[in-house]
Amino acid sequence: MKISKKVISLLLVLSMTIPLCVGCAKTVKEESENNEQANKVIEEAKSKLKEVEETKESTGVVSDGDGWTLWDEDGHLTSGDRDATGKNGVVSAAKYEASQAGLEVLKAGGNAIDAAVAVAFALSVIEQNASGIGGGGSMMIRTEEGENVFIAFRGDAPSAASPDMWVVENGKVANKANRQGGKAVTIPGEVAGLLYAFDNYGSGNLTLEQVMAPAINLAQNGFYVTPTLYKDMVAADEKMSRFPEFYKFLRKDNGELYQVGDLWKNEELADTLRIIAKNGRDGFYKGEVAEKIVEMTKKYGGILTMDDLANYQPKVSKPVEGTYRGYKILSSKGGGTNIIEGLNILENFNMSDYDINSVERAHVLSEMFKQVYADREAYMADPFNTDVLIKGLTSKKYAKQLASKINMDYSQDYVPGSPEDYEHEDTTHFSVADKAGNMVAITQTVNLEFGSGVMVDGYGFVLNDAMADFAADADSVNAVKPGSEPLSSMSPTIILNEDGSPFLVIGTPGGSRIVSLLTQVISNVIDYDLSIEDAIKQPRIYDKPDTGLVLEDTVDSSLIPKLSSMGHMVSVYEGEPKHFGSVQAVMYKKDGTMVGGADERRDGKALGY
Repeated sequence: MKISKKVISLLLVLSMTIPLCVGCAKTVKEESENNEQANKVIEEAKSKLKEVEETKESTGVVSDGDGWTLWDEDGHLTSGDRDATGKNGVVSAAKYEASQAGLEVLKAGGNAIDAAVAVAFALSVIEQNASGIGGGGSMMIRTEEGENVFIAFRGDAPSAASPDMWVVENGKVANKANRQGGKAVTIPGEVAGLLYAFDNYGSGNLTLEQVMAPAINLAQNGFYVTPTLYKDMVAADEKMSRFPEFYKFLRKDNGELYQVGDLWKNEELADTLRIIAKNGRDGFYKGEVAEKIVEMTKKYGGILTMDDLANYQPKVSKPVEGTYRGYKILSSKGGGTNIIEGLNILENFNMSDYDINSVERAHVLSEMFKQVYADREAYMADPFNTDVLIKGLTSKKYAKQLASKINMDYSQDYVPGSPEDYEHEDTTHFSVADKAGNMVAITQTVNLEFGSGVMVDGYGFVLNDAMADFAADADSVNAVKPGSEPLSSMSPTIILNEDGSPFLVIGTPGGSRIVSLLTQVISNVIDYDLSIEDAIKQPRIYDKPDTGLVLEDTVDSSLIPKLSSMGHMVSVYEGEPKHFGSVQAVMYKKDGTMVGGADERRDGKALGY
């Protein structure tokens, strides 16, 4: 039997609506009596769900029921209709179901922080190729009272970690030991970071069980495999060959790899999430879940201990701050520092005088990126355990000096600057905003696709390989140190108007490319006055010392010979679009309406009400 896209959308409505009310003061029936239309939709969805269960057949596709679907009949991601508006709240996440989870929490009386926690746990179920409770992330919060806070929960190196824990050959760690297996795993920070935010900045209107209910439901009852997820599963073939638990995880009961449109259930993860919902952080960092994490890392050569887990705490601080053409920039102490440095350099050029897709703009961006990445390589590390020259790197005077080095006629190579002279003058993403002015940007990751490949057997989740982001060189500023976080490019960012009112909450995955990708989109909005959706759709470029100038394949091809004649080492990337990020953002309009933009380079979809 074939199930229509309309039916699938109804099932999504059912999956998001009913579980949130478990444990609420009102029953589902009582809530439904207040909205006859919602009641009708739920009853229809129940009937269709029973029909699906009886036939054991499904043609899954992510759909909103109003004509939009995530992929077409040929399995290609669709373009357009990824944005949303709302007067009360908007969620923009890398998965439709995750945005829906956050929206339901907002509708139930939660604030943007509650909704962000719901989104994060939902993504931990449906996007384990990119994030999960075995990983970590970073978060920017702006509260309705005007408090700004940065929460780093990427995860620390274990207490027994050291630069000599790996065999290094020709500057690289042998046998991918920092990317696969137990010694690739940092202490997972995801759960601790999310619960800290919920406990300290949530509305207080909802319990943790209510906020986590959509994620638990997605794990228990299933979600549909998208083309993006499927491609990452195929790409994980080598990891599957090394880790039998992971091999089994990506396969159906008949032993076949999950395919696009298949319904994927993870009842083990549902049980794990229930433990966390009931017991809080102790449900993850102590007891049976923690014991199994340690057991599985040790099985594959790891050094993680129960004490490492029990003692872990997220790092909470003020964000890095800067300005760009009157707007206030609030971002992470990692990649955010370099974004502000780059914007400071751009501020010395009248960017709006250049056409947005011109050779002049591409040249200025390229030269700026090279300088920023040279400084990043030389000076950036864990800002909580290393004396990073944040004030110097974000200094307007330092940026002016760097900008003066850019020649508009030809490309140059750059060495690191001297930010110390100005020191005394600082892998999915989603954004949530509400009408009160609460703004949340979270970038979370397990690092490479499906992390280390080490599964927490019986508990349904994969562990990260964030140790890969430490430098193999023991003399590097980013060398492994016990209790330190690896250098991260994650840059959840909040932008305020000159009067301090909310303007934009934004971020993207993309590894080390995050800094360049996000800087461009911010420039698209501020320098070219584009809508958030149009700003996200613009072609992107990046330039790093090890790559040269790389253009997205949608960039005007006429730029290539012009840039080459200026000395740029130009190449066009023709692989997966997600290589150029997946920007998720929410912008406030002057009338208070919020507009969410989502990136069609991946599975992003914004929702609002």
